[in-house]
Amino acid sequence: MNLPKPVSGLTVGIDIGGTKVLGGVVDTNGNILESLRKDTPKTGGQDLINVVIEIVKTLQLNHKIVGIGISNAGIVSADRRTVVAAGNISNWNNVALADALQSEFNLPVVVENDANAAIWAEYRFGNAKGLNPVMFFIIGTGMGGGLIVDGKLYRGANGIGAEFGHMMVKLDGERCGCGAIGCIETYASGSALMRYAHEAIKADAQAAKSLLDFGDGTINGFTGKDLTKAAQAGNAMALSAFAKQSDWVGSAIASYTMLLDPEAIIIGGGVIDAGDLFLKPAIAAAEKYMPFADKHPLPKIIAAKFGNDAGLIGAGDLVRE
Repeated sequence: MNLPKPVSGLTVGIDIGGTKVLGGVVDTNGNILESLRKDTPKTGGQDLINVVIEIVKTLQLNHKIVGIGISNAGIVSADRRTVVAAGNISNWNNVALADALQSEFNLPVVVENDANAAIWAEYRFGNAKGLNPVMFFIIGTGMGGGLIVDGKLYRGANGIGAEFGHMMVKLDGERCGCGAIGCIETYASGSALMRYAHEAIKADAQAAKSLLDFGDGTINGFTGKDLTKAAQAGNAMALSAFAKQSDWVGSAIASYTMLLDPEAIIIGGGVIDAGDLFLKPAIAAAEKYMPFADKHPLPKIIAAKFGNDAGLIGAGDLVRE
């Protein structure tokens, strides 16, 4: 089905995650005019496609839509039409999502990796605007990445370029969700941060009591938000966990700077909620690990402007490209 690319007008951006599907009407300035959230069905597959269709139909009731952009966690085909793999969603591999939505709505559809969609939102409307080249780290449960060079997303030959979270940094290290060993994601992500905290709690139960008191008092009920709250209050165990994570992020900044020499690196995801508790030590670590440090300047390290809406904003705009 050959459909014209929309160059203006309102679009629907959809951000598909492991637990929720966010949808929004996005204007040409990156504003969300109306939004909707639904749970991701545990069965995935056609049930998930039906949820996306339902969201788009609801948003169409009050707006004339000219295209649909999908942000999806996982690997997307180079032609931006098929979800190749998404480890955290059932029955969501090799799904011809663009075809399904075009058949339903007769509108242009693009499917994009969630980190690529998020950095596009930052580049067009946020804190990456005007920067070139610019990298993006999205650090949440995992660690995603994106790269824009000369105003274009870098996708690589197979659509999986700039997967910065899967650079191997320790050959005998932790097993990553991707199946490999020792990816930077296993040391720099939000999951790694919580692992550091859990290791410290188990190593010193007496000292851990003051940390667990920031949550419900149990290790199983202790959350990332609890850890951030504890670090902001000056808890030594929490600060130590953040320091370990920041050190690994800093080493990644140094390594990727030597590889790509970006003007800036934007950091987004849940880790940004910690503010300078995370950013300052990460920048200090990057300075410590930077090769030729006295001759090669660090790129600007900038917190992302957009939070959970970045994926749908970016996807909604990418369908206009």
